[in-house]
Amino acid sequence: MCGIVGAVSARNIVPVLVEGLKRLEYRGYDSCGVAVHQDGALRRARSTSRVSELCTQVKTESIEGGTGIAHTRWATHGAPVVHNAHPHFSHGSGEVGSRPGRIALVHNGIIENHEELRAELTARGYVFASQTDTEVIAHLVDHHYDGDLFDAVRRATLRLRGAYAIAVFCRDEPHRVVGAREGSPLVLGVAKEETFLASDAMALAGVTDRIVYLEDGDVVDLQPGRHWIERRRDDGSERFETVVREVRTVQAHSGAAELGPYRHYMQKEIFEQPRAIGDTLQGVLGITPELFGDGAYPVFKEVEQVLILACGTSYYAGSTAKYWLESIAKIPTSVEIASEYRYRDSVPNPKTLVVTITQSGETADTLAALKHARSLGMPHTLTICNVATSAMVRECKLAYITRAGAEIGVASTKAFTTQLAGLFLLTLALAQVRGHLSEEQEAEHLKAMRHLPVALQAVLALEPQVIAWADEFSRKENALFLGRGLHYPIALEGALKLKEISYIHAEAYPAGELKHGPLALVTAEMPVVTVAPNDALLEKLKSNLQEVRARGGELYVFADADTRIESSEGLHVIRMPEHYGALSPILHVVPLQLLAYHTACARGTDVDKPRNLAKSVTVE
Repeated sequence: MCGIVGAVSARNIVPVLVEGLKRLEYRGYDSCGVAVHQDGALRRARSTSRVSELCTQVKTESIEGGTGIAHTRWATHGAPVVHNAHPHFSHGSGEVGSRPGRIALVHNGIIENHEELRAELTARGYVFASQTDTEVIAHLVDHHYDGDLFDAVRRATLRLRGAYAIAVFCRDEPHRVVGAREGSPLVLGVAKEETFLASDAMALAGVTDRIVYLEDGDVVDLQPGRHWIERRRDDGSERFETVVREVRTVQAHSGAAELGPYRHYMQKEIFEQPRAIGDTLQGVLGITPELFGDGAYPVFKEVEQVLILACGTSYYAGSTAKYWLESIAKIPTSVEIASEYRYRDSVPNPKTLVVTITQSGETADTLAALKHARSLGMPHTLTICNVATSAMVRECKLAYITRAGAEIGVASTKAFTTQLAGLFLLTLALAQVRGHLSEEQEAEHLKAMRHLPVALQAVLALEPQVIAWADEFSRKENALFLGRGLHYPIALEGALKLKEISYIHAEAYPAGELKHGPLALVTAEMPVVTVAPNDALLEKLKSNLQEVRARGGELYVFADADTRIESSEGLHVIRMPEHYGALSPILHVVPLQLLAYHTACARGTDVDKPRNLAKSVTVE
């Protein structure tokens, strides 16, 4: 989602700001901009094109300076047009146009009381040039400014309701940037004679590896080579107190990893899955609760049920894990969409293990759902996450860090399969503690998990066959996906991938539900993709396939080799290399990823940056 980079330095910082935006492009955006303090004034460039175009604009207009902020925006308030792009300037009465005000600001998040503040500031003579909630903050800081930017930002944050990460500088204080966060990530980068702000440490890769992770309520003052942090006191007053945050050495991955022989990052990341799974399982010599952190054993011993909270692809990982947890660990499990969970009445149980799943560890809805679960009296928390330094890992008592590596493509692939690997380990650990995992079963499961990288390589070798199907799919506008049992969530994930990047409308159903409504949609123009492992539901699934064929539907089946499903007119079969038992979902999702990817390529869409979507969803 939106990205922030800011800096205070004695050198021209614009190249660093622009390079930081390039590293954040993977998050998704529809406009971008940069602003600096130059020759005693505020100067900016903004664009609704890519960061590369912004870079050209900056050079053409000779924008440079030692103090500046930059931003990639994913529209929430107002269309993606230049006047809504960040950075925003304050505008007092008579100051619009060629005479901008003194405050420059960028913002991630959503201000819930922006309409109330807009009306108040308009009455005070402020003129709004955009439809954004962000411009409200710029004017509010300007209103409170009395020679001290840090104090003005502190006072402004007291009026804000909602989620935000902001970076601000002032025309009248040329060597100072102030940042603040509440519910949206923001990090501080520390160097010898320079100080930086960013929404993601990745933006500062190559600039500094000394990172401070700011916490909710923090306001930070950046000056060349030094910083100061205060936070609002917890006593309900409007007073602030000084705090010290740990400076960590973080080896941030560059977002601009080499594509090598691949056309897109998504394709590269699909083919990285054998390595990612191997890395995620590295060091797992046996099943033990301590894989998830010190103190896991007494927690696992006490809990009576599992509550999984997640969004999007991570929700489908949790939905798959529900089958594992209940069938192998014999523990009741519920899976909730994080954005819905906190807004409904539920029945809490203090002996619940609350499990969050998130690639970035910064997903706003999932973080909010976690805090809601804790507020209901459920203290046992665990996260499956790909970023060890994220807010989610800091918020949860226990964690399993997947090692997918940086995932640049917006549509998740290797993050999903490594989440499944982590969730299967969790299943085995809970099963062991609850007395449902023998030594023989543990050895068998571990052997299967260690073989996953090899099995995935065999699945990836099916790519040429999938490409042939993708050519047919590229001419369709709708598709159905079917699965049964623990492969139903995999069908859901396959449909999500297709709609995300090819813009084909796709839905997934449990195959047994066909006759309860979806069968009405089946025609020769509606391809039906089916996940067909050789499991206990295979014969039922075959009956469902016959229902489709009887209505003239075109079937595309990913079948295990021993299912005895043969290709015929209207029935297209790609055979999976081997049946993989409980871990079959990890294998079966890969050809669905390839199908979505090659269909999108055939349709000519922007695979890595699909329209309207963002990688890290840090607003509610």
